Amino acid sequence: MNVETEIREAIDALRDTTATTQDLYRETCALLFFRYGITPTANKLYQLVRKGSMSAPAEALARFWEELREKSRVRIEHPDLPDTLKMAAGELVGRLWNEAQAAAHENLNAFREEADARVTAADAETQRAEQDAQAANEELEYLQEALDRASERILSLERVLAAERAEKEVLAGQLSAARRQHQALEGELSAARKDFASELEKQRDALRWAEDRHEAAEKRALLEIDRERTTTAKAQKQLAQVRQSNADLAQRQRDELRALQQELGDVRQSLGAAEGSLIKMREGAEQHLAQMNVMREQLSQRTTEAALLQRELELRDEKIKAMAQQMLPAREPSDAQPSTPKTKLRRRKSSPPDGAAGAVAPKAR
Repeated sequence: MNVETEIREAIDALRDTTATTQDLYRETCALLFFRYGITPTANKLYQLVRKGSMSAPAEALARFWEELREKSRVRIEHPDLPDTLKMAAGELVGRLWNEAQAAAHENLNAFREEADARVTAADAETQRAEQDAQAANEELEYLQEALDRASERILSLERVLAAERAEKEVLAGQLSAARRQHQALEGELSAARKDFASELEKQRDALRWAEDRHEAAEKRALLEIDRERTTTAKAQKQLAQVRQSNADLAQRQRDELRALQQELGDVRQSLGAAEGSLIKMREGAEQHLAQMNVMREQLSQRTTEAALLQRELELRDEKIKAMAQQMLPAREPSDAQPSTPKTKLRRRKSSPPDGAAGAVAPKAR
């Protein structure tokens, strides 16, 4: 804080304690002369106080000098003292007053030196503040340049991000195509499974029909044997005549049995052909599954490449990968080979030997 500022603050404080303008100008004169050692002038007083007309500071300044001269003149008036003593006492008091004023001026000079030192320190502080301000401005310029570089970096990163987003869209399109191809393969596999199940059901129906026919033939043969046994009691007397017929009947029964066995062999052969078709269909299904595995590996590789994008795209890539994994069904176990039912052929009971009691009578056809 400089002297001018201190003077103005002191005058502002005097405004609250003085009642009239003359008193304010008089106190300002005393402040300037006794505290700061500045000779007051009318122009200086008006610049500091700025109150009243231009004659007010001149009048107040004249009164201040008159009061100062009156105070500096020492008068000793006492009726009992001689004039020489009064003059000596007056001179002594005047000298004391002058010495007091000299001491006051010395103190004022010391105060001025201290004030000058404070002003010098304030100037140095001001220079340091200016230097700090300059350094701050330089740092601000550096930060502005850094901000510009960061803005350019952000723009470049945004361009890279846009490119990566475009690549991600391409990968998403490839993934959609892979999904559609996967769905098509799933449809083909489902159709192949349906065809295989239908063909297998047909073969099973044919096998059941052959087994039913064979069982019916066995039952019919057993019924014929039972009827022949029932007729043996009635045909004992015609044994000689019936032997040849019995032999012919036995031959016909063996031929019929061979025919039934041949028919069963044909059924088994058709069942073997159905099993071969089933094996071919299984091989086709395995080829479809191998293609699906290759597509799964390609999809996993695409997902791994997409995972190398920035952190901002990682969550979406993980969702896509999870969706891709959910869409890939687990490999179904291959159907078991249908077992060929073993038809138990009941052995035809042998005809009674020649000479046995009760020859078998031929069945009337």
